[in-house]
Amino acid sequence: MAERTGYIDGEPCWADVVAADVPAAQHFYEAVFGWTYADTGADFGHYVMCMKNDRVVAGMSPPMPGSEQLPAAWSLYLMSHDLAGTAHRIEEHGGKLLVPPMEITDNGRMLFATDPSGAAFGAWEPGRHTGSQLFDENGALCWAEVTTREPTVIDFFYRGVFGYRQTRIPTVAGSGDEPFDYSAWSLGDADPVAGRLTMTAEWDGVPAHWTVYFATDDTDAAAERVLAAGGRVQHGPFDSPHGRLAVIEDPNGAVFTIISRCY
Repeated sequence: MAERTGYIDGEPCWADVVAADVPAAQHFYEAVFGWTYADTGADFGHYVMCMKNDRVVAGMSPPMPGSEQLPAAWSLYLMSHDLAGTAHRIEEHGGKLLVPPMEITDNGRMLFATDPSGAAFGAWEPGRHTGSQLFDENGALCWAEVTTREPTVIDFFYRGVFGYRQTRIPTVAGSGDEPFDYSAWSLGDADPVAGRLTMTAEWDGVPAHWTVYFATDDTDAAAERVLAAGGRVQHGPFDSPHGRLAVIEDPNGAVFTIISRCY
């Protein structure tokens, strides 16, 4: 079990989903990943902690008042032990703060922002809550990538904000015959922690966004559970150099990717 008690700055550390129908979402993710749930109560807007094997792995909440018409979506949070400094660098490098640094009681502090291409992401400064307690484990967050039409601008932005060492991978074998442009982002000499994918013509009409990946032991079996639980398989399953993937839409319309790793 890949247990985590903390993350370094710039690592994907948390993801949460806004669901118009929370009971439907809970039923779906329980069926797909085996998650169980703990509602944090009215004082926290009934934010739900999603758990795998009694470890906290993700969050879930109903829409905030006034935002009920916004589409359901998964949001990614990157670790920051200096949220004020991160907020400054976001604006300095052309991003926009949507939610400036704010306290979440003694759990920690958060901000929410968009990068220069419009992709939304959060940053988390830990208190009691240090992020997902499992990583790269069945039913837990394992990867994240930003998808954009402005790769040069976005590489510059995230390098300036989080100091990523970026390795461009110009040709990657995917599910089709066409190569695509990808950069893997690392922190120091460590293995990559996130990536950047350049949109092609097939992404017409899709805005820039971050995609969260959850690990599964068997992508094909998980895709079957998705369909049985009322979700949709948008793409796949298909093989990649790093594992077998499928792009999933939950019953509320939130999109994420599942992967069974090949090591």
